[in-house]
Amino acid sequence: MTRAPTLAEAAWAQAFGDLPVEEGIALREGAAWRHFPARDPARHAALLSVADLDAFLATDAARSPRLSMADGRRQGSAAVPAGHYLAEDGRADLPRLFACFDGGATLVVSQFHELHPALMRFCRGLEQVFLHAVQANIYLTPPGAQGFRMHYDTHDVLVLQLRGEKRWRLWPGQPFPRPTRRTPWQGGVEPIGEAEALTLRPGDTLYVPRGVLHDAAAQDGDEPSLHVTVGLLEPSFAQVLRLAVDLLEGEEPALREAFPTWRLAEGPGALAGLAAPLAARLAEPAALERAALALLDRLAAERPALLGRGLFPPAVEAGTRLRLAPGVLHALVPQDGGGATLRWAGDPLELTADQAAWVERLAEGAAPAALGDGALDFCRRLVRSGLLEPDPEA
Repeated sequence: MTRAPTLAEAAWAQAFGDLPVEEGIALREGAAWRHFPARDPARHAALLSVADLDAFLATDAARSPRLSMADGRRQGSAAVPAGHYLAEDGRADLPRLFACFDGGATLVVSQFHELHPALMRFCRGLEQVFLHAVQANIYLTPPGAQGFRMHYDTHDVLVLQLRGEKRWRLWPGQPFPRPTRRTPWQGGVEPIGEAEALTLRPGDTLYVPRGVLHDAAAQDGDEPSLHVTVGLLEPSFAQVLRLAVDLLEGEEPALREAFPTWRLAEGPGALAGLAAPLAARLAEPAALERAALALLDRLAAERPALLGRGLFPPAVEAGTRLRLAPGVLHALVPQDGGGATLRWAGDPLELTADQAAWVERLAEGAAPAALGDGALDFCRRLVRSGLLEPDPEA
């Protein structure tokens, strides 16, 4: 029997098709955009529909800051003033919102993966691949309209076209290299060369690295453009180093020393000598690994757990085939001596070498009886935690 794809495998195939993971990682580490034309126009249809947006707009969740609108014809900022489509309490004012949309404004729904199960699972699968946060923002643009003018994003994005067509222009290079959320749009940025143009059609995917200038407009006609922009929120080295400093401050007395501002008059050499040992400490593998684990813990804590159990956990016997719950973000971190720490949304679990090996086997599916002595109690504990669930393919 053919094994069903894991959540990560399904999300990767949805995003990148048959592109090998190694090539996708290389794409993320480069600075070139890439178009993935679709063989099937319905390729992304299961992720979202206009009917899903209509249902969302009828709920109390349709409010600021999740809900916004943009119109590229506006003078100055393309953002439509909130009073044009929101009530005073921040909720959607549907009569005025529909009037704005009919007049050519783009509807923007941010962080829709937090509310929509299909997008939540898709983003979770990519998070398991990249081990950083992934979000999904929605853009519904009337025919012939443009939401935002030329700009760059401060994180890599995947654009999934679901309905209609949108004409994109992408400029070569990065006039402001590798921007982050702490280095937002710089006014007056000019393109380096001539733009390349392409049209996204239903089922297509477009990868755009941060810093690449681009704009997009829906095609003329009767069909609006609906696309999902998937934000790949990788941390920067600056973010990791800031976190490393915070984590080290409690145990490194030199970081708590007063900064001798009175030595500024002595020239830069005096301060550089004081800072050199601290810089070396921050560059140690242990400091960076500790910061990386803290980022993983934060990601798991901030995301819905998607555990493999409800209020009543399933019964487990020695012959019950189990698997790791596919939606749970986790990391198995090896420790000295052969054991490991299992990091997830709950408290970290310290595992023996045997238990760590069992977890690796359970990733593919296994029964406690096939693992060894003590495995049944161990598996029952992980089932109660929500980390394991009965394998539906058993």
